[in-house]
Amino acid sequence: MGLRREPTARQLRLAVELRRLREAAGLNGREAAALLGVSSAQINQIEYGLTGVSEKRLRSLAAHYACQDEAFIDALSAMATDRTRGWWQEYQGRLPSSFMDLAELEHHATYRHDVEFLYIPGLLQTEGYARALFSYQVPELPCSDLELRVRHRMDRKIVIEGPAPIPYAAVIHESALRIRVGDRSASRVQLARVLELSEADQVTVRVIPFDLDGFAGAGSAMGYAGGPVPKLDTALRDTPHGTGYLDSEAQLSALRTLLRRVEAVSLNPERSRDFIHRLAKEL
Repeated sequence: MGLRREPTARQLRLAVELRRLREAAGLNGREAAALLGVSSAQINQIEYGLTGVSEKRLRSLAAHYACQDEAFIDALSAMATDRTRGWWQEYQGRLPSSFMDLAELEHHATYRHDVEFLYIPGLLQTEGYARALFSYQVPELPCSDLELRVRHRMDRKIVIEGPAPIPYAAVIHESALRIRVGDRSASRVQLARVLELSEADQVTVRVIPFDLDGFAGAGSAMGYAGGPVPKLDTALRDTPHGTGYLDSEAQLSALRTLLRRVEAVSLNPERSRDFIHRLAKEL
């Protein structure tokens, strides 16, 4: 089997977790290779996501690394043997790999949270809103590429609107609700869509109004995707070069704390719906 040219974010996450297990065991790559009877180059390729690892070999590594967290090992094994070809494969080679990585992350997530300050969260956007947003962010984007991005964003909604929706919670700042990415009519439609989705059992929408004491912000927009076990959760933060994925235990703990703080100061779901209703009437 040849080496991967561009590992996916999910493949890289598996590789990172195996490297962390080895380092926690106090072994270097050469020592780990000796335990399996393979070359150190093979261990390097596995730990950089350049090649896959069988379930048998993964479990052997975990045993040598003295990892006794069975739920974690089972989850890693599922990642190693997963051969899912999801709906996002249709966009492979037509959109940047980051689009595929996000869709795959959401497909495997057990729950999803978003905190937004400037824009309506992607999973709650209407087609018109998404089109206006992509058009503004990349002004010279060819029409065909623009429509691919819009369609991909609409397809992502399967995780909260499909046959097996996951719990989804969004905290949206008043600024994001008021900014007219499109025109007045499009904004009214977008707010109506947020209200409609907020009535679903699996969706929770909270609002942070301008007139709020005790809110110092969260630095930037953030997202959080639950994994099959907490160790495999993934946090998402905006960076100058796109969305960054955070997955160390310290980073995840810090983001969970920040999410709790943001949710604690936001309006409850009922008051949030009332707030959005009032904004919509002002348009």
